[in-house]
Amino acid sequence: MDTAALLGLPRLCALWAALLLLFPCGAQGNWMWLGIASFGVPEKLGCSNLPLNSRQKELCKRKPYLLPSIREGARLGIQECRSQFRHERWNCKVATATAATPFGTGPLFGYELSSGTKETAFIYAVMAAGLVHSVTRSCSAGNMTECSCDTTLQNGGSASEGWHWGGCSDDVQYGMWFSRKFLDFPIRNTTGKDSKVLLAMNLHNNEAGRQAVAKLMSVDCRCHGVSGSCAVKTCWKTMSSFEKIGHLLKDKYENSIQISDKIKRKMRRREKDQRKIPIHKEDLLYMNKSPNYCVEDKKLGIPGTQGRECNRTSEGADGCNLLCCGRGYNTHVVRHVERCECKFIWCCYVRCRRCESMTDVHTCK
Repeated sequence: MDTAALLGLPRLCALWAALLLLFPCGAQGNWMWLGIASFGVPEKLGCSNLPLNSRQKELCKRKPYLLPSIREGARLGIQECRSQFRHERWNCKVATATAATPFGTGPLFGYELSSGTKETAFIYAVMAAGLVHSVTRSCSAGNMTECSCDTTLQNGGSASEGWHWGGCSDDVQYGMWFSRKFLDFPIRNTTGKDSKVLLAMNLHNNEAGRQAVAKLMSVDCRCHGVSGSCAVKTCWKTMSSFEKIGHLLKDKYENSIQISDKIKRKMRRREKDQRKIPIHKEDLLYMNKSPNYCVEDKKLGIPGTQGRECNRTSEGADGCNLLCCGRGYNTHVVRHVERCECKFIWCCYVRCRRCESMTDVHTCK
């Protein structure tokens, strides 16, 4: 790390300390800040100075080598959330540092993290899935001593079908175990009816995110044989790309289930006539209906859609009609200048033309 970065560490420590004062150790979601921290900074600060609850700090101290994976898991979740919702009214906006609100002094996802809405459900699911994915990848890469490849798939296969287990299968079960250990906060440690329902909902959505990673595990094989005849195949299990997992969770978000704000023995659907329909562990659950996100609400930290770029010809969520909530849109022309028609000239340089183009850009009123 360069001198400037080292000099900045005391200030970063002070900011993390301010975050911990604002949010007690039991608060949910503080660990998500690690996803926007600069590379190497969490490791420099150490477990004690990070915005983690007491259980997470203890686990971090016992397994400090997992800190890069935790940071990467948070980064994956944030990146995928923003990608999946980039064209929608709620675009998974995360906090940014300003003079008024320094880095780390508020919930990363603002109002949505505790609102109990469909957006809350997606955030918890995608962040838990990101942690599973990054820890499992780190195991397979040999970056940790206590986990590696899935040893249960080292032998066996089907001789009649000409394949056997081999290679390095991703040990997703270890990733899921660590994600549960790191994220799941016991319900018995909370007080108040509303907080218990919200925590139970968040725990369920954490698990739904983990199940999405496990569900999309696939089998890859490599052929062996004379002249590439594929007489025998070596196969192993691997995780899907996180983008594919994000698409599955987005589909679950679109079909999420509203639950009652009262817990008896277990969570129930809000609609009484649907309560006999079981809730599955891969379903996303929410308690409260979402705001429309059309208009700015400074109290809730909702920016609204004014000024957002929209697609005039689209009928989808990114179209000007839906994204601008019927308010209409402004059109302005943007001039692009770029190098084009480049040719290599002997010897030895490249000659290009300077090309200009004009593009209509539409933004919500």
